[in-house]
Amino acid sequence: MLTFVLAAGSTRHPIDPGIHYGIVLPLGMDSGGPLFFSQYSFCGLDPRGLSDRYADYWQQNLRHTQINYRHCVRNPHSHLGYGPDCWGLTASHGPRGYIASAPDRDFGVITPSAALSSFPYAPEEAMRALRGFLTKARKRIWGRFGFVDAFCESRNWYSRTYLAINQGPIIAMIENHRTGLLWRLFMGAPEVRRGLARLSFTSQHLDTSTSAQGPRAAVGMAPLDCT
Repeated sequence: MLTFVLAAGSTRHPIDPGIHYGIVLPLGMDSGGPLFFSQYSFCGLDPRGLSDRYADYWQQNLRHTQINYRHCVRNPHSHLGYGPDCWGLTASHGPRGYIASAPDRDFGVITPSAALSSFPYAPEEAMRALRGFLTKARKRIWGRFGFVDAFCESRNWYSRTYLAINQGPIIAMIENHRTGLLWRLFMGAPEVRRGLARLSFTSQHLDTSTSAQGPRAAVGMAPLDCT
């Protein structure tokens, strides 16, 4: 979505809006797909009050997150370690290479960024996961650059890599949950506003008479207490 918005907002070579809306396709895949669908584009795009003719993206992302969380809690495949304090299925490395995990493609691989980038959508569930991850063996899941990319306790496999594409959204989405800072900055860019308008999105950021805070916006700079 982010690519389409920026392309539509270009001053020199904008895309035709029909490229985005030429074909009606039902949103998402079965069980919502990997959680990055609700995270990567929305590190900058503010989903609060963002809608088009197909979806309310705040509700879309809330429900996507809950499906992923509840699947891990129910743990229908009895994977080791799954539960309210250990959840999150998305694209990551795995014991046999790169995989895109989701409730309907569950290989037992947990990606910390999936849960931790969900703070705006499920703050209590994300906080419980953060505290749970911190109880894991430090040298296995937590190290010099934060949380490793992924792990699979059923196979006793722990990634040795730290991926910026996963570390970045953790930081961005925690700050968006706390203050909405990155959302406000990004949505204030004229290219973004122009792209959203050309693609017929509705957003509180396109209405100057409406506060940019919206639902769930934090007041002030409240600390994130993970103790």
